[in-house]
Amino acid sequence: MFGFEKVNLTFSINAVWFVIAFLLLAGYTFYIYRYTVPQVRPFTKIALVTLRIFALTAILFFIFEPVLTLTSKTILQPVNLFFIDNSRSIKIDDGTNREVKVKQFTDNMLNSNVQASSGLYIFGNKVETLSGDSIRRINFNEGSTNFSNIIASVKKDERNIASITIVSDGVVTSGAKPVYEAEKLNIPIFTVGLGDTTVKKDIRIRNVLYNEFIYIETPTTILAEISSNGFESKQVITSLFENDVVVEQKNIVLSGEGFQSINFEYKPQKGGEKRMAVTVTTLPEEENTANNKKTFYINVLDNKLKVLLISGAPSNDLSFIRSSLQLNKNISINSITVYGQNKILEGINTNTAIDSADILFLIGFPSKQTPQTLLQKTIDAVNNKDKPFFFLIENSTDYEMLKQFRNSLSFSIQQNAVRNYEVQPNINAGETDNPLLKNNAENSVAAWNSLPPVFQPPHEFKAKPGSSILSDVRINNVPVNKPLILTRRISNSRSISVLAYDIWKWKLQTSSKNLNLFDSFIQNSIQWLNTGNEQKQVRISTYKRLYSLGETVEFTAQVYNETFNPVSDAEVRVTIKGHDRSEILLNPRGSGLYEGSFNSNTPGDYLYEGTAKLNNRNLGSDRGSFNIGAFDVEKIEDRMDYEFLNSLSEISGGKFYFAGQDDDLFFRLKNISEHSSKEKITIKELSLWANEWMMIAAILFFSVEWFIRKRAGML
Repeated sequence: MFGFEKVNLTFSINAVWFVIAFLLLAGYTFYIYRYTVPQVRPFTKIALVTLRIFALTAILFFIFEPVLTLTSKTILQPVNLFFIDNSRSIKIDDGTNREVKVKQFTDNMLNSNVQASSGLYIFGNKVETLSGDSIRRINFNEGSTNFSNIIASVKKDERNIASITIVSDGVVTSGAKPVYEAEKLNIPIFTVGLGDTTVKKDIRIRNVLYNEFIYIETPTTILAEISSNGFESKQVITSLFENDVVVEQKNIVLSGEGFQSINFEYKPQKGGEKRMAVTVTTLPEEENTANNKKTFYINVLDNKLKVLLISGAPSNDLSFIRSSLQLNKNISINSITVYGQNKILEGINTNTAIDSADILFLIGFPSKQTPQTLLQKTIDAVNNKDKPFFFLIENSTDYEMLKQFRNSLSFSIQQNAVRNYEVQPNINAGETDNPLLKNNAENSVAAWNSLPPVFQPPHEFKAKPGSSILSDVRINNVPVNKPLILTRRISNSRSISVLAYDIWKWKLQTSSKNLNLFDSFIQNSIQWLNTGNEQKQVRISTYKRLYSLGETVEFTAQVYNETFNPVSDAEVRVTIKGHDRSEILLNPRGSGLYEGSFNSNTPGDYLYEGTAKLNNRNLGSDRGSFNIGAFDVEKIEDRMDYEFLNSLSEISGGKFYFAGQDDDLFFRLKNISEHSSKEKITIKELSLWANEWMMIAAILFFSVEWFIRKRAGML
């Protein structure tokens, strides 16, 4: 009916009552217009009856709330998607004629019986649509190969996708290998492999493991993984470089197993960002020397993190927390301990200690014995200077003094309870993956929930808006809606609060089970509190740090005003300094986003600085760096990754093909298409009673009826 599969009208009240009400109102209308004073023509009488019935029916709609349900069915024709690798690795000359085979495949596909129901794309760093008339855009100039973007584009496609075919060498140089994401698509993926699967004589740096952030003059180990084939017992030199200066060299003998790890000791002498590289010497018979070097970046922090423990009185909790902090050699620990009226145990300058601290631990602080100068200095650091802090309640805590910290605390104290409670953690379901709770237990949450009871003071604590409750409490093993562990992150301030004391018991119980729960919680808290929360009005970055020679460097920027609303009409200029000096203007993309690109055929380190202006007013600036390598990342691996392509096909229900086996592939795709048509059922509900036009119609019918009656002189 009218293109709909099904039309249904329902009422909130039984439809029988609607029919009865309609008949009664219609009968009443006929009755009152049977005789009129004065008498009117039959045509006028019919018009008046019709208008009155329409108006009363509209009112009935408001009472019975009818809903019109329209059901339509659409046949979705199957679509086969083809993705052609457009990266520079297809130009590798390995004797298999990769470029020729890609052209043969596209020609065969366009002339096959699946062409009519297909979509053609090229991919490298991004996915682009291709048509039969634009095959020339397959130029194999993309600087990276990203398979994850294929999966992402398919997820956004609302068509009835019957199959996916990927023509590639399978060497992923950007992003991850999306094997499990492909399985979740529930779409068969067919892969056509390009290149040679033969393992050639080669030495390569497979991977480098390192800490991205380290401290100055703190030794760290950099682990290089080296693989080799065909060079058993050969001697090579592996080297670690910092900004092109040799840090350490090692002579190694290549093993017959083809894999070995090399440890380098690195102790930075100066702070800042360091461009590091691991290299292995090349041998004359190597087929590929582009993979003998791997570049990466390490950030060297100038100073150790300064943590200040401020305690209202000596306590076991203070001792155990200090002990946990001392496990981290990158932390400098200082303390201020109140032990009597206006007395401080340590002979230090408290003002200097608080000003220089990066993180504060407030343990049972403030107490009644706290000196006013120390109290006011701490309040200023927390409330006004947004210094991150860890707060722990103790018996020594003075709640009247604590009220002066209320602007920064993650909780409020509403009323006194009757007595102290013995409480255990009860981790909230939504916080099971919170990094603060991670430890070496097989089940971190279960380890937390099985901790021994600690004491919660006789007060009623309530979480403030904007706070996150990691754990409530259990009293006598019964969950109670009272916070135990909270976090708060507002603007530039961060805090963690533990609303119980004697938490040292957690350390004792877990130590006997070889669990690092207590130590991990303290260390994780340090990391969380130290995470920068700086909000910049202008943020400019490159999509990645390391680029291949000839690869396009892509910039992105975000621009905000003083109230952090996006600015979409600013002028964003980026100055790039390398072998030469260049300047680019980023293009606006709306919502405060800007994009631009830069190309250079000169390898080396590049620095960039960008500035955003609006009406000649400076909104802010940002800077960074990137590196263009002398080696092409697309040429590092010249062997087809058969294992990846085959697993991608198998796990998704497809099949792997070598280039040239097109006939069988197209036959399979044709069969899949013939059995992949789907019906799309669309249901649309129209609430007739809620439509404003229904009210307008009722008023209009009554108005026209009244107008006709007045013109006819009727009573």
